[in-house]
Amino acid sequence: MRRREFITLLGGAAVALPTTARTQQGRVPVVGYLHSGALAPFSHLVAVFRQGLKEFGYVEGQNVAIEHRWAEGQYDRLPALAGDLVKDQVEVIVAQGGMPSALAAKRATSTIPIVFSVGDDPVKVGLVASLNRPGGNATGVNVLIGALDSKKLGLLREIAPRATVIAVLVNPTLPSAQDRVSSLQKAATAIGQQIQAFYASDEPTLEVTFSRLAQTGVGALVVSSDPFFNSWRDQIVALATRYAIPAIYETREYVMAGGLMSYGTDLAESYRQVGIYTGRILKGDKPADLPVVLSSKFELVINMKTANALGLAVPNSMQLLADEVIE
Repeated sequence: MRRREFITLLGGAAVALPTTARTQQGRVPVVGYLHSGALAPFSHLVAVFRQGLKEFGYVEGQNVAIEHRWAEGQYDRLPALAGDLVKDQVEVIVAQGGMPSALAAKRATSTIPIVFSVGDDPVKVGLVASLNRPGGNATGVNVLIGALDSKKLGLLREIAPRATVIAVLVNPTLPSAQDRVSSLQKAATAIGQQIQAFYASDEPTLEVTFSRLAQTGVGALVVSSDPFFNSWRDQIVALATRYAIPAIYETREYVMAGGLMSYGTDLAESYRQVGIYTGRILKGDKPADLPVVLSSKFELVINMKTANALGLAVPNSMQLLADEVIE
């Protein structure tokens, strides 16, 4: 059995232990779990988070409770959800699903420990004082997703060299949205590629945006990393298929759903690391003393069936570079 399949089997619905159970045989520590996305697309990763927590002896339903708060892609809900967890006096707040969750948690409390997983620079936005010495009440994992969009542009050009204009799909409610567009524009200018930004922040807008993409006649698409897009990845892949637009995505899950290719960090490992840090804090470690972990594992996944359907020839060099090629 492949490791990825094993991780998927660990998935399932995340169920919080009822509050009344916390007082049985002493108070059970409570972890507040704040996520900007929806449960279903991330359930297998939440299972990996639990595995990391278990490595330090904490098992949900036995000696730790987890209270879940899911924004389902509606970032404006995050401050209230974070506030709920603070009112519940949880021991630790886990903020996953990118920078919106982490910022909401940080603004809600300066005392409760926070373990985050973000794709952009946590120092730049004030989550931590430095990567090695976070200071304050927050630490976690920097998955470097935002910095990979330029790399994705280069890979897409290699597989779709005839694309005169490459679009980039961005969620305008993401704090780093304009920074990502600017970074991609700079990278595109350096290689003589024309790009055009398109924006979507809800499901109806996705339909309209892809229709505009087709009408504009763009040759390919970079789907920028974003928890909202991840929550709607099946719909995004279906739209790209309907309009026959070659696209590169953030994670392998898009490719498993029929997307052309993905390049990004190993999210499973980052979720596991967040679980480990949460366990360490429950054992007594302080966030200020736990360095922010930088992602070091990236993967390229290609769906050859989709490439063939789009009439694209995948270079042998790219196939050899890929971590997985789906036939």
